[in-house]
Amino acid sequence: MLATIITEEQWQKLKSILLDLNVYDKPSLKKTFLGIIYRLKTGCQWRYLPSCYGKANTVFKAFRRWSATGLFYKLFKRLIQSADTEWVSIDATHIRAHQSSAGAVGGGDQSIAKSIGGNSSKIHLAVDAHGNPLEFLVGDGITHDIKIAPMLLQLLDLKDTEFLNADKGYDSEEFRNLAYSKVVRANIPRKKNARTSNSHMDWLIYQARHVVENTFANLKHYRALSSRYDKLLNSYISTVALACGLIWLKL
Repeated sequence: MLATIITEEQWQKLKSILLDLNVYDKPSLKKTFLGIIYRLKTGCQWRYLPSCYGKANTVFKAFRRWSATGLFYKLFKRLIQSADTEWVSIDATHIRAHQSSAGAVGGGDQSIAKSIGGNSSKIHLAVDAHGNPLEFLVGDGITHDIKIAPMLLQLLDLKDTEFLNADKGYDSEEFRNLAYSKVVRANIPRKKNARTSNSHMDWLIYQARHVVENTFANLKHYRALSSRYDKLLNSYISTVALACGLIWLKL
């Protein structure tokens, strides 16, 4: 079963980064890490991990320990190679929060909000011209995308970016001006009731915005991501970061 998760070549690439991030090279490191990927893919409860990955509690504790240090996010950023940032597209998607994600000890803001449809979170994502993830933020499910977009934009390195693609949900002069301040053309259509035209739009480039939708579709094949089971925000951020990293790992 271990061989079906990722290839040996991919594991060696992951291992070199993990060791560079000061992860101790235990004999069980591969089994533990592949157990975390197995849970990401299947969305199973930690206690039901197959025994080939070692003790379930050991794998869970490793995941929590590494999540607390931001290891998976650092791994994701290390895996990014030769990103094509001439066009960057951003969008957000709702994630339903399973009932088991509620009631985190200590409370605090875990980016889960209750709406008519139930508890939910949102993933705010930026991708390159090929749809490969560059940055993401996890927010609650009721905050409008445009309120999170400036924070997402600040995380991006846009020195080689010409266009920023986004849909009408990001129609905001303040947000456009933020993009222009970074010498990036905001390719964002105005809403139907706007008094100004869309003469600023490059519609051919805008058609490429579908890549961010494709990336969300790919990410949601990971069942631990498509439904949020993690109580703690840093655990779910690690889940999303690992899924994004695996997209780069396959390239």
